[in-house]
Amino acid sequence: MRMRFRMLLSACWLLSLAAHAQSATDGGAGNDSADLAQKLSNPVASLISAPFQFNDDSKIGPDERGHRLTMNVQPVVPIAISDDWNMISRTILPVTSQADISPGSGSQSGIGDITQSLFFSPKAPGPGGIIWGAGPAFLLPTATDDLLGAKKWGLGPTVVVLKQSHGFTYGFLTNQIWSVASVKNNRDRAPLSSLFLQPFLSYTTPTAWTYGINAESTYDWHAHQAAVPVNLTVAKLTKVGTVPVSFTAGVRYWAASSATSPHGWGYRAVITLLFPK
Repeated sequence: MRMRFRMLLSACWLLSLAAHAQSATDGGAGNDSADLAQKLSNPVASLISAPFQFNDDSKIGPDERGHRLTMNVQPVVPIAISDDWNMISRTILPVTSQADISPGSGSQSGIGDITQSLFFSPKAPGPGGIIWGAGPAFLLPTATDDLLGAKKWGLGPTVVVLKQSHGFTYGFLTNQIWSVASVKNNRDRAPLSSLFLQPFLSYTTPTAWTYGINAESTYDWHAHQAAVPVNLTVAKLTKVGTVPVSFTAGVRYWAASSATSPHGWGYRAVITLLFPK
């Protein structure tokens, strides 16, 4: 509880700092920040970014006694592969500390499995302003503890479709990953078949505040279980020195929980460094 309280205080302080910093900028800089903030809402924008996402979840496991703190390091790097197309690399590297996620499990800390996605996306929006990207997603068994990863190599497709208009961004991102091989000495683990679906909606103001809602749904096809956290967030984009930085704070509610997922309320804070061209 004290850790959650410190996270919330830190998130509120960061947003207050961002609001104060905005008052020192002129109107032109504010417009530039708003443009960057809306680009940040686009998963396949031509924008290098480095988000550090902190999640605090509790009531994990069959007896709901577990607790987990996760920092997801999520660098996004677009690469021009032709005059008309980009390839966008999106990486998720979880760094986790957890305890009592199942009876007798004890505590674990370390790195989890990496999810690596590669989106091939047209540089210009399509008919009707539709923005899209598609490509492969990979699950890499980088976990440093048996309880922090699946111990499987995974592969599948990923797709994102969205539209941006008048400050609004709305769409969805999805992937389906199947295990294709097991890590040595872990062949007794069940095969993996997992669907991820993230519908999202956000609104960015002319002063670079962004209000968002999304659901990060997962479905285990073998266990026939779904987990659906719904996230409500507020973000402010400003500059620290010459570097654009977005500060985000939010809450999440697990609208559906599996036997191994959190229950009830959780908390989120994000610091994102941006490197516009």
